[in-house]
Amino acid sequence: MTTSDFTTTILVDQTPKEVFDAITNVRGWWSEEIEGDTEKLNDEFTYHYEDVHRCKMKLVDVIPNEIVVWRVMDNYFKFTQDKSEWKDNKIIFEIKQKEGKTQLQLTQLGLTPEYECFDICSNAWTHYIRESLFSLITTGRGMPNAAGKPQTADEEKLSPAS
Repeated sequence: MTTSDFTTTILVDQTPKEVFDAITNVRGWWSEEIEGDTEKLNDEFTYHYEDVHRCKMKLVDVIPNEIVVWRVMDNYFKFTQDKSEWKDNKIIFEIKQKEGKTQLQLTQLGLTPEYECFDICSNAWTHYIRESLFSLITTGRGMPNAAGKPQTADEEKLSPAS
């Protein structure tokens, strides 16, 4: 079965527990401005980047060292006609052993090429997973957004300060 939902994958030497712990440390790889809890079933948190992107996530499936699923409860993009793109999407972090390493696959169910934000959002997820989360897992230090500071080139372009 072929899907057009956005997916990106990394492979690391660390254990599934280390990968799981990094994923649930959302402030360590996505944004320092996350508000709320990000570790266990039914936790809810909010993300915002200036007035460009805001969302509320709920952890709807958590199996330590195997899977974390966020449901997008609410979402706002300043740069799309449909301000609520992402709403009710699921963001799935799957952790598996593969050839003596740990594989992390992120899939956003609903983020498809039909979305106006697809290019910007898929580029951002690729950065956050393949660079920031990868770095947090492998070195203990990620590259999350700092307060009011864009992390990706697309965020820089969308920033009101630009």
